[in-house]
Amino acid sequence: MRFYNREKELEQLKKIRERSAQSAQMTVVIGRRRIGKTSLLKKDMEDQLAIYLFIAKKSETLLCQEFVETVKNILSVEIFGEITRFKDFFAWVMDLSKTRNFTLILDEFQEFKLINTSVFSEIQNLWDAGKSESKLNIIFCGSVYSMMKDIFENSKEPLFSRATSKLVIKPFEVEVLKEILSDASPDYTKADLLAFFSMTGGVAKYVENFVSAKALTLESMLEEIFSKNSLFLDEGKNTLIEEFGRDYTTYFSILSLIANSKTSRPEIESVMETSVGPFLEKLENDFSLIKKIRPILSMPTGRTVKYEIVDNFLCFWFRFVFKNFSAVQIGNFEYLKSLVRRDYASFSGKMLERYFLDQYKASEDFNELGTYWERGNTNEIDIVGVNSLEKRVVLAEVKVNRNKIDLTALVKKSTTVVEKLFDYEIEYRGLSLDEM
Repeated sequence: MRFYNREKELEQLKKIRERSAQSAQMTVVIGRRRIGKTSLLKKDMEDQLAIYLFIAKKSETLLCQEFVETVKNILSVEIFGEITRFKDFFAWVMDLSKTRNFTLILDEFQEFKLINTSVFSEIQNLWDAGKSESKLNIIFCGSVYSMMKDIFENSKEPLFSRATSKLVIKPFEVEVLKEILSDASPDYTKADLLAFFSMTGGVAKYVENFVSAKALTLESMLEEIFSKNSLFLDEGKNTLIEEFGRDYTTYFSILSLIANSKTSRPEIESVMETSVGPFLEKLENDFSLIKKIRPILSMPTGRTVKYEIVDNFLCFWFRFVFKNFSAVQIGNFEYLKSLVRRDYASFSGKMLERYFLDQYKASEDFNELGTYWERGNTNEIDIVGVNSLEKRVVLAEVKVNRNKIDLTALVKKSTTVVEKLFDYEIEYRGLSLDEM
């Protein structure tokens, strides 16, 4: 699959690179696994003098030997003696950067937490001492989000506040998914687009896998997911166990409950029979895997709160794969596919709401955007978009099947919202597959 999108990120990296010719720059690039961070950085390397180093799980000595050879080959330099410590390697690189401008990318940088934690303070000391004379453009990349956040944003850590720039790589937006699907399958249907959005969430690796396998309809995607040796079956575990550490069973249980419609803290705690407040807080703030949802127009500190999984694929995985992992282990893939088919209408309906919310966010037409409900989950409104500047509000009902949209019922459910926004122009909309 060809390289898509990321123009804004490439432009930002270009500006950082240009600044590094005058003064050293330190950039942090983070994002969930499979999102395309490495592909982005390698694309950026195409038109510059750049060195890419991957921090594998091996000894510091072996890493340094590999790194030295790479630098020697790319920069055409020699070194006298042997380097076996990263401290000495980085000191050498900083010295080289006094007379020439180049980019150094350290991928999976968080692995030094397992290899040698003193590396972080050693980099800090060398950076602080040498950056004024350096023209180095150094980029630290990592996919264990919580570790990278701790390394660079924890005030107790040595590299805190040292970064001059930060890029958070997000999934492909809706319009990019449309472009990719159009290139791969020009005759795709709106139902295909919804399945593509629901299963991948715009995560580059999943998009690439489906495109490569020509799995671009719901049925072909299910065949790709639920098959022997499928990448997708263990993906949730592979993506998150390193993030969660020894508490992963508790986190997995919470995420599974949220994915299966137990979205409030009392609902989760009633099933788990224990307090989950600290776990929910970490899932939201440290791991960025869930987010709080409050009814739009409610107080920011209001106690009416639901949680949702941010990532579409993980929402699918925890709902259909993790919950039924015994079927995965015995290879009963037909059962799993039948299960998805049975519940797909409900799942895809929620994903369609998310699709239109993403589309409305991208339009930059609203200063407030969200959903609305009242006590007991009554009077639910799928999308409420408020433009305070123009004094107008959009109230939308989302259904996969346009024939099931009932705007009369939407008007009745909207009474409280309309009363709060009594001087606003109100527009009622029905959104379905047809509007994708």
